[in-house]
Amino acid sequence: MLLLLVLFFVLLYLGTPLFVVLGASVSVLIVAEGHMSLTLVAQKMIDELNNDLLMSLPFFGMAAVFMQRGGVAKSLVDLAIGLIGWMRGGLGLVAVAACTMFATISGSSVTTALAMGVLLLPSMLAKGYGRPFSTGLLGAGGTLGILIPPSLPLILYAILAEESVPRLFLAAVIPGLMQALLLAIYVIVMARVRNLPAEPRQSAGEIGVLALRAAPALLVPIVIAVGIYGGLLTITDSAVAAAFVSLILSIFVYRGVKLRETISVIGESIYSVSAIILIIMTAMVFGHWVTESGVPARLVEWTSSLNLQPWQFIVIVMLILIVLGTILEIASILLITTPILIPLLGAYDISPIHFGILMAINMEIAAITPPVGLNLYVLAAISKGTTSEVNAGIWPFVVLMLGLLLLVAFIPGLTLWLPEMVYGP
Repeated sequence: MLLLLVLFFVLLYLGTPLFVVLGASVSVLIVAEGHMSLTLVAQKMIDELNNDLLMSLPFFGMAAVFMQRGGVAKSLVDLAIGLIGWMRGGLGLVAVAACTMFATISGSSVTTALAMGVLLLPSMLAKGYGRPFSTGLLGAGGTLGILIPPSLPLILYAILAEESVPRLFLAAVIPGLMQALLLAIYVIVMARVRNLPAEPRQSAGEIGVLALRAAPALLVPIVIAVGIYGGLLTITDSAVAAAFVSLILSIFVYRGVKLRETISVIGESIYSVSAIILIIMTAMVFGHWVTESGVPARLVEWTSSLNLQPWQFIVIVMLILIVLGTILEIASILLITTPILIPLLGAYDISPIHFGILMAINMEIAAITPPVGLNLYVLAAISKGTTSEVNAGIWPFVVLMLGLLLLVAFIPGLTLWLPEMVYGP
């Protein structure tokens, strides 16, 4: 294990891609132990791809890219402006509502932050919201793409932990809505403090037109929800259906993507997801070695000797994940830590479903925590500001997210009530 850690951090420090870091480190150890040849290591990586859930990732990614590029996001923003833009700090509230709606489609934090940043950030800056506050709000709102279903990190967790994706998705609903509520309350308070402007009130007829235009966009989350929870479609089937509906809407309804651009958009989405799949291949081999090495059993034995209470174990793990979030990106943290942590949960009677949502919230914090928080770099580029300006505005939202993490950690019913009501204990 010590050799693994040394190899891992040396390669990571040298800037080696994560899938090479994981693959090389574990391959050296497996060959050194003499349990498996390099040929069998490669075969193990290929075998790990034989997983139905993995097939859903490129299709959910495809749906997100079509929605972001195809004009779907704009229809959601316009509807939100019509419904709540008239309130003080209306654009801030619109940002929260639009991020929440788009998160039901995208499954990605960066995609949500990018789409909402392009559409809302120029107007927020022009109307005096300030770059730190605007980018901080959109960065934190973008993280809803990780938590609100369909969430790509939750699918990754389900693969690694061998848990039910529908249960995880349902477990994320209440915490996701709580996060949106916390952000909205903060905007309302700051709107009073900073005297932020309101948008012109629109008539019922104008709002009706906006609702009609946005209605097709809501087909995608409906297809996903009805397909999965109605037992009509598997996760992969739902992903394919979502990608197909997104493509049709983007080309023929909102016309943000031209027919001749279809292949390039599909290629863009597959390219972005393929990097994750490469990491998954090597991470699964890493998990196999961890299991075979007996490390989880030794960790269980060691942690049991500490006589920790379950809440103490959760706090320690969450602190470790927060620290890792400052130096690694989201998929990397999930893929490295999950195989090690999952075997420890039974010793503390912690539900893997509850723990999965805690990890998702930690990944949200990682997405907005310097120096690696990808949402910050995306919004800095859109706003044409410096990363220091963006970083300055993110800390109040990090505090809010930590508050949400504590609430969910110490009240398991917030995550477990809904899946247990639908599927039973």
